[in-house]
Amino acid sequence: MTPDRHLLLTPVDKEAPARVRRLRGLGIGERPDPALDLFADRLAELTGAPYAMVNFIDEHRQFFAGLHSPDNVMSRYLARDHGYCPHVVVRRKALVLEDVCDYPRFAGNPVVDEIGIRSYLGAPLIDRTEIVLGTVCVVDVQPRRWGRAGLDTIKTLAAELVEQIHRREDGGI
Repeated sequence: MTPDRHLLLTPVDKEAPARVRRLRGLGIGERPDPALDLFADRLAELTGAPYAMVNFIDEHRQFFAGLHSPDNVMSRYLARDHGYCPHVVVRRKALVLEDVCDYPRFAGNPVVDEIGIRSYLGAPLIDRTEIVLGTVCVVDVQPRRWGRAGLDTIKTLAAELVEQIHRREDGGI
């Protein structure tokens, strides 16, 4: 393995089995959810991004239970080694990539060539059990200056969605 190839590895996710159990208990992460699609639409609107997702990740794949993809280019499923959300989940903190090509670790990700992704903004969905359920994220096919405002927005929206999930679990929605 070349040193460059090592940079492209998807991080080990030791929390995946616990995450899957928690997601199943919450009844989310296995099928499209109209409320989460609306949330993704709002993410796209507030950030001005063409694509937005509410993403739940298991041991093998990512599933966009909420998806904003106006031209239907994005599938609801993505391999775990594609994209940037698995890094957000393992890091447990937001990730801002204004131009993925500026970061050797991320520039070689398959979504760059296959989908044309050039910028990414994502934040983890950290549950009250301290498990990272997944992410909320937005992407663009052009480099974007997300800035501090973008980071604050994605983190605020992630916290808001976690509260919605908790209300749903508590029978409030």
